[in-house]
Amino acid sequence: MNAPVPASPAVSLPDFAVEIHGLNKLYQGGGKRAPKQALADFTLQVPRGSFFGLLGPNGAGKSTLINIMAGLVQKTSGTVKIWNSDIDTHERQARCAIGVVPQELNLDPFFTPFEVLEVQAGLYGVPKSERRTREILDVVGLADKANAYARTLSGGMRRRLLIAKALVHTPPVVVLDEPTAGVDVELRQHLWKHMRELNARGTTILLTTHYLEEAEELCDRVAIINHGKLVAHDTTRALLRRIDNKAVILTLAQPLTAIPDALAGFHATLPAPTELHINYRPSANAMQGILDAVRAANITVADVRTDEVELEDIFLQLTAGSSQQAAQ
Repeated sequence: MNAPVPASPAVSLPDFAVEIHGLNKLYQGGGKRAPKQALADFTLQVPRGSFFGLLGPNGAGKSTLINIMAGLVQKTSGTVKIWNSDIDTHERQARCAIGVVPQELNLDPFFTPFEVLEVQAGLYGVPKSERRTREILDVVGLADKANAYARTLSGGMRRRLLIAKALVHTPPVVVLDEPTAGVDVELRQHLWKHMRELNARGTTILLTTHYLEEAEELCDRVAIINHGKLVAHDTTRALLRRIDNKAVILTLAQPLTAIPDALAGFHATLPAPTELHINYRPSANAMQGILDAVRAANITVADVRTDEVELEDIFLQLTAGSSQQAAQ
């Protein structure tokens, strides 16, 4: 697929594909329902060309944010720019700069994939001579289903068709809202292969997902939202360094029945007679000190490995208590 380009070659490429400043969204209550602040002074910049992860628990405000960007929900206050176009003052340009793949499989069951993409291209004003319907269907693996009714497609195929639908106008920004929810592993890998290729060609990808290992593998930057507020934003690598906590796992040559006194000063556990776990803070304890204590305890080690911090650890730490608060 061709790399997306701005509408006019005279306009320089923006530094940020998405710029959000002081965004607020208040849903007014009705009857016994209290007003809900879905987004609170939310500010975020998504660098052009990034594969950007937006994470947060259910009800954190992710879908509200995406719907505002797509022009489906009206914000209460703040500014949002898509590819340097304000969604209020340059609405048409902003909408043309973004393609959204929603969570819901909302397709007309009586349209074929070919017809779905042709209609979508027409809505965005793409001339027939510039449409790439066959090419896009081939990219998402639906070329052989081009003339089948959408109602006959499997859930995975419909998900692919939604991605194809978001690409018909070659937007420089593509938003994927839980795109692999309920999708089998093979299809998930297929989708990510094409998203990586699209990103390599210059398209900015904004991904929301509950599969944290996906975000860790795919995204070069990650933002975490909780209760409508931005609680973390950094490169994925930098975020993974934020939790000062590691574990060293020792496989022992001889079994132990108790933790030796020499290791009393460490957070050591013995989940199995030949497996010793020691949790430590790299900023406070050097690995050499741990190994010296193990040698002092006359423990013969058969193997050593460390348990690194994962994005899930950071996510859980930063959003701790969100489910309990949401239930109140």
